[in-house]
Amino acid sequence: MRRILLCVLMLIASPLHAAEQLKVVASFSILADFVRNVGGDRINLTTLVGADSDVHVYAPAPSDAKRIADAKLVIVNGLGLEGWLPRLVQSSGSKAQVVIVSAGIAPLKLGSAADPHGWQSVPNAKIYVTDIANALAAVDPDDAEFFRAQAKAYLEKLETLDREVREAVAKIPQERRKVISTHDAFGYLAAEYGVQFIAPLGVSTETEPSARDIATIIGQIKAQKIPAVFLENISDDRLIRRIAAETGSKVGGTLISDGLTGEKGPAPTYIDMVRHNIKALTSALDH
Repeated sequence: MRRILLCVLMLIASPLHAAEQLKVVASFSILADFVRNVGGDRINLTTLVGADSDVHVYAPAPSDAKRIADAKLVIVNGLGLEGWLPRLVQSSGSKAQVVIVSAGIAPLKLGSAADPHGWQSVPNAKIYVTDIANALAAVDPDDAEFFRAQAKAYLEKLETLDREVREAVAKIPQERRKVISTHDAFGYLAAEYGVQFIAPLGVSTETEPSARDIATIIGQIKAQKIPAVFLENISDDRLIRRIAAETGSKVGGTLISDGLTGEKGPAPTYIDMVRHNIKALTSALDH
């Protein structure tokens, strides 16, 4: 009889525990990976813009409004990255707390626009993670210690990753630390680690480069002897391949910029993404 009673209690407790998971929405896959590492099994996480998708040009589906309406917490990048999100939150009627996790980052400027790609610097990623841990703890104080412990363990991994990147870049000759990428997604990486990136599309993939822009970049590649051009996992590769063909620069591979890859791709997590990008850069530039 006692055994039966215990089984009944366990059956009752399990769905209650599952129901108590904090419902969190992350705007896109890179933030979702940070949230997953901090939230663990205490959260029920939904990602709006999934793997290999471009957050700049995302068109929300009606189901996204329901996901936000059901959430207690919405984690966003800010800095103009998710231009479609304020309307989505408003139309959902959600009472969720919206947290901008780039708030602690000093934004780089490209013309009049802020560069939203803060995660491309690992020290910035640590700020994102800390902000996420604080946001989760504020909404779910009962699990605050768990979130802080999870964040601490993940921040230690990011500290190791940052050292790896600095050591890898240090091996590239100074004069060869120049590359072309599709759009300006790597400004924070450039500022943090000393690799120069030139991009025809500016900070957003929504823009189209003019013939003059392309001609200027081709001239720059030839004048500065830029050794490699790179594709991106979220962008049409025709422009970069044309620039490579007209300059003789080699295509150094594909960089992961604004979205992680699927599980079978080279960068299903943020740490995988950074390691993939640095390996691609050092392989193309270090000889």
